[in-house]
Amino acid sequence: MFRRLLDLVAMPASRLAHQDRNMVGDILLDMLFHANTRERMLCASRLATSREAPRRLLRYLAQSSFEIAQPLLEQNEAFDASDLSEIVEATSTDHRLAIARRKIVAPGVCVALAEHGESHVVREMVENAGAVVPESAMDKLVMRSRDESQLCALLVERLELRPSQAMAMFWWSDSPVRRKILQRHSADRIEVIETCKDVFEIMASEKWADPVARKALQLIERRQRNREALDRSPFDSLESAINSAALEGMTSELAQEIGYLCGIKPVTIAKILSDPGGEGLAVLCKATGVKRDFLPVLWAALRRPLEIDDGQIHPQFELVAETYELLTVAKAQTTLRYWNWSLSAAFSAQALHESQGTGEAANEEAAFSTSQRTARLVFGS
Repeated sequence: MFRRLLDLVAMPASRLAHQDRNMVGDILLDMLFHANTRERMLCASRLATSREAPRRLLRYLAQSSFEIAQPLLEQNEAFDASDLSEIVEATSTDHRLAIARRKIVAPGVCVALAEHGESHVVREMVENAGAVVPESAMDKLVMRSRDESQLCALLVERLELRPSQAMAMFWWSDSPVRRKILQRHSADRIEVIETCKDVFEIMASEKWADPVARKALQLIERRQRNREALDRSPFDSLESAINSAALEGMTSELAQEIGYLCGIKPVTIAKILSDPGGEGLAVLCKATGVKRDFLPVLWAALRRPLEIDDGQIHPQFELVAETYELLTVAKAQTTLRYWNWSLSAAFSAQALHESQGTGEAANEEAAFSTSQRTARLVFGS
């Protein structure tokens, strides 16, 4: 009886009516509750390539032990995203690994796999070109990559990686990944600047009174340095401040002054100067028009070695110098301004929902909490 019913369920659509197939599938499912492992494996193997088999029957088999479920999870294309998400939640790591390797992994399934957070499953999913990773799952994976550095090299190859996520991941990535991020995710802003150039004139005539527009224009403006800060500075140029730091050592006051002259916030300059890799220094110098001759001066100001014992250039400084040469001024400016702007940007859907609270105080609290979340994402603070 079991074999006859299985033959019916496995028939192509042209030979068995939809109603008959589902009725037979219900009977077969009831029989499977009492079947042994060998019989269940036989059923799963026969239905591995059947797109017409009742999904209730397929879900039951796919949630059985892995030796039964494996052929279905690897081959059957009848499952939709809801089915696979249910299987992800109800089964074992082996089941989830098989799902991560499927020819097509839908966005909702990727979210479910990312939330489980099993390292080898997540890596398999990210390496799978057929997986469609949605933004919410990518956010989770980018945060996860802070503790699992091997994920960075995989994520940077994904087309779904957004510039905001890549710029966040930059800070805990190794040099090859950082180079790819700067090459692929920096923009020159030419069209943006051209479209908004009249707004700068309006804002200047209003003495930059609108705080929302002023913050937005921080990312778009083309100024390389803060001229107002230079007028108030004890140094006659940014280069003079760098020279002073090389002679006296980089104090917190000097670091803050360099940040002001560059037009960036204290927390941004602190992050760049304290970054072990140093590629941020190349971005800083290229973005602010500091000539390449001053890059080793800034490096020395941080008491980092320029040479190794045999007189050759230190490998880490060589990477930083190559990064300086690699970047265009426009893309370096965009990168630096994005790092600076993102500390106080409220661009998530969750932030929008929070900002719809009652009263001005609720809006201010939502904006503050959003900026803190963004700071943690970008700078890990």
